[in-house]
Amino acid sequence: MSWPERVERVAAFLRAAGAEARLEELPTETRTAEAAADAVGCTLGQIVKTLVLVADDAPVVALVPGDRRADTGKIATLLGSRRVVVAGAQKVEEWTGFAPGAVAPFPLEGVSAVLVDRVLLRHEVVWAGAGSERHLVSIAPAELVRLTRGRVEDLVLESP
Repeated sequence: MSWPERVERVAAFLRAAGAEARLEELPTETRTAEAAADAVGCTLGQIVKTLVLVADDAPVVALVPGDRRADTGKIATLLGSRRVVVAGAQKVEEWTGFAPGAVAPFPLEGVSAVLVDRVLLRHEVVWAGAGSERHLVSIAPAELVRLTRGRVEDLVLESP
């Protein structure tokens, strides 16, 4: 089976890391958390949004559940940064090697830190982007933390 280069890069990383994960090609695009949840038949909270952020001038990634919004104020405090904003499309691609809407949480050589929201750890399995709008990886949250060398923190806005 031949996958697009960016998906193959994710697959190669998973193989090299000895990861317990399953990479799947889906029949529909999964550019949004809602579309991804519908495509794999899981809850919105099991979808991992891979957000590329700029903390002062440094590229960072926050992994948050699909049913939550990242709190950039909390993230700035955690990183000791003055300001955290969402990266523009050009920077997303430059720093991660993935297009917006298809960013995988690994491999991310151009990113200085990965933060993982602790709410994701409540699930047995979560689904993250795998390099294209049609590919997702299913993975245990602990394995996601291991592979990203992520810091588990509280990253999301409080629910109303």
